[in-house]
Amino acid sequence: MARRPLTSRPLDLAYFSFFLMHTFATVVVDLQAIYPPHLIPSAMKGVVDYYLTTYNDPLIGGVMGFFGPAKADSFNWFETFVIMEAFFQLPSSSWACEGFTKVHSRTIYVLLLVYAASATTTTLPCLTTILATPVTPVPSADPSSISVTPAQRLSLLTSYVPFLVVPLLMTIDMGFRVLSMVRVASSTAEREKRK
Repeated sequence: MARRPLTSRPLDLAYFSFFLMHTFATVVVDLQAIYPPHLIPSAMKGVVDYYLTTYNDPLIGGVMGFFGPAKADSFNWFETFVIMEAFFQLPSSSWACEGFTKVHSRTIYVLLLVYAASATTTTLPCLTTILATPVTPVPSADPSSISVTPAQRLSLLTSYVPFLVVPLLMTIDMGFRVLSMVRVASSTAEREKRK
């Protein structure tokens, strides 16, 4: 089968673009929750400081202690998601980009199915946390009390929803791609048995 360029596969190109965006957000923002603080460059710290003061993200702010140590302890579940992002989702993103660009290997479909199901599952509680965060006209001045303005909630939802929608679409798409490969393999095996 001839190799088709990524630009001729619009859905794969969208996934590739998503993985590039996800990799950047993971390395620069999310993983700061688990990096040793003395190893984080000041420019990266500045990105998170700007992000938190602008959007008051209860998840990133909670896990990084932006709202105080008591709130940080209540975000242990999110820290677990960040660790999974570091050791499973980030490497999967790299392999996916390589698979989409270098060889268009169908062998990445199973990995992408697992990745996408994982990303969908971990993003849903993040969205429910954002939706459950109290909305106030102005963010609370008390750092131990987390709230967002309506504009902040809308911005947070706008930034988190693609991390649910794209992996959900990918889960369905990769499920059908894997099913198609299984059917072809089964039918080939049946033909071989009949010989």
